[in-house]
Amino acid sequence: MPPIDRTCDESLAAPYLRKDINLGTVLNLPRGSLGYRASLAEQLKMLKAAGHVAANSWGQYQEVLAAGMRATGMERITHTGQADEIARTHKALGMDATALHVGNSFETDPEMDALVASVLEASAKHGYPLYIETHRGTITQDIRRTVDMVQRFPDVRFNADMSHFYTGHELNYAGEFRQRLEWLAPVLERVRFMHGRISNTGCIQAPVHDTGIYVGHFAIMWQRCFEGFLRGAQPGDYLSFNAEILPLRIGTGEDTLWLHYAQQRPALPDDPLEGEPSDRYLEAQYLWDIASQAFADAQATVSQENTVK
Repeated sequence: MPPIDRTCDESLAAPYLRKDINLGTVLNLPRGSLGYRASLAEQLKMLKAAGHVAANSWGQYQEVLAAGMRATGMERITHTGQADEIARTHKALGMDATALHVGNSFETDPEMDALVASVLEASAKHGYPLYIETHRGTITQDIRRTVDMVQRFPDVRFNADMSHFYTGHELNYAGEFRQRLEWLAPVLERVRFMHGRISNTGCIQAPVHDTGIYVGHFAIMWQRCFEGFLRGAQPGDYLSFNAEILPLRIGTGEDTLWLHYAQQRPALPDDPLEGEPSDRYLEAQYLWDIASQAFADAQATVSQENTVK
């Protein structure tokens, strides 16, 4: 049995984009956010009412399922024995798929290959979707190495967080965005899960309505990912889109974990967003709107291709 390619709800519905969300988007929201709720249970109730089908999280799977939502996972693996256990336990919980941060970016090619092989073997063995995330600080940090890895493992499938490539590799360097996108094609056409975040050349997480060309670039990248998903997709197949818009920090005092994704701005005493550059909950809806249009454009492109054939 090959590793799982696409997630599928086993219905007869046409392939679709599913509105999910990463729980980091509502983590530590300031009280002025429209999405602020005092507890995780209240947040999940709000998210379900807003039309999100699943919540993507690090380990909060039981809470998500208890709230009547579908659950998708996030995990990290650094050695070859971990993928099998993740696939086994997450499938037993009734989860839909899991995105993986794989390795630490310092692996040799043979070490990278062993990790990737373990992911594919676990997915095939348990019949459970495992998607390797495009993320800095992991084996996919370098685009060239990632493309080369795809050549060695054509069955690999990805969770795309394109902000790490767009900012980390400065994809629009010298105005070469379109050319660099073509070099990325082997990765884009294998995307089956998505973390929605938009970045610019210098900042890993940028508001949608700031000035710049980066929003249009992300719409193009996402459309290319969706085209790859749609080519060959069958009834019931879906791609999970998860807005993932993270806070500046988690926790307080000595326990503070500084993420620096949201770039803090000077906050006036009465600033309802407490220095965050935008309302992350609202940003999630903006990203869903952009993704929905990109998916519609991808459908039109693939439909035209099929008509020509």
